[in-house]
Amino acid sequence: MSTKKVVAGIDGRPDSDNAIRWAAAEAAARGAALHLVHAFVWAEFRGVPLGSSDMAPGLRAQAAQIVADAVELARKFEPGLEVVGERVDGFPAAVLLTESRHADLIVIGSRVTGRLLRLIVSSAGTELAARAHCPVVVVRPTDDALAGSRVVIAYDGSRAADVAVDFGLDYARRRGLPARIVAVLEADEDDDHELLAGVRQHALAADTELVEVTGHPSELLLEWSADAELLVVGSRGRGGFRGLVLGSVSQTMLHQAPCPVAVIPHAAIERPA
Repeated sequence: MSTKKVVAGIDGRPDSDNAIRWAAAEAAARGAALHLVHAFVWAEFRGVPLGSSDMAPGLRAQAAQIVADAVELARKFEPGLEVVGERVDGFPAAVLLTESRHADLIVIGSRVTGRLLRLIVSSAGTELAARAHCPVVVVRPTDDALAGSRVVIAYDGSRAADVAVDFGLDYARRRGLPARIVAVLEADEDDDHELLAGVRQHALAADTELVEVTGHPSELLLEWSADAELLVVGSRGRGGFRGLVLGSVSQTMLHQAPCPVAVIPHAAIERPA
């Protein structure tokens, strides 16, 4: 059994199929096992019957079916992949945060809602992106979100951004994709400041497009990642990427970027190798 593990959170909704597909492909590319985890939240509510009843018929059976269907789907996407499905009692954020302590990557889906087709990342997903102990990828529910042609990495010189560069360039190498590293300078920063100077020494950066631009970080990253298959950001940083536990730029990318978004949480940087 593989010791490498990609974990995908599943909830039985059709718009999570792309997250399963993305996680299966990434697990195969990493030579890792895929663990599909369904957080069974009903067990947290006292007084709710879990067996057959008029109020809640066969909730555990329904949860088991969600897991079985997800496992079958993952194996269709990646035949031969080691896939394990599990139902875990608890709320999604708490369950996946625990899983992140022993995972190489957590993958979750987002949803499209309303007439404007806005993307919704749940509060559990936002908490996970901020606090997980490994990188977190949020996948869009539509097929065109998986059709990009490059990897785009946001860089601001912070520790999280350095890890984002490692993550993004490694992903690009394994997928045979070109990479673009985008550093957004604040308007009052010195025009001669070379934020990307250190990146040029990275072992995988020889053929990487390096871009330094000045302006609003969120708007510029959305523009420069329009053709991306994956956008990689740190959960928080400095300079143009200031924010709270999950910075404003990272939050904007999670909700508005048209492609899957990988976030490097602070705890993932500090986790022992």
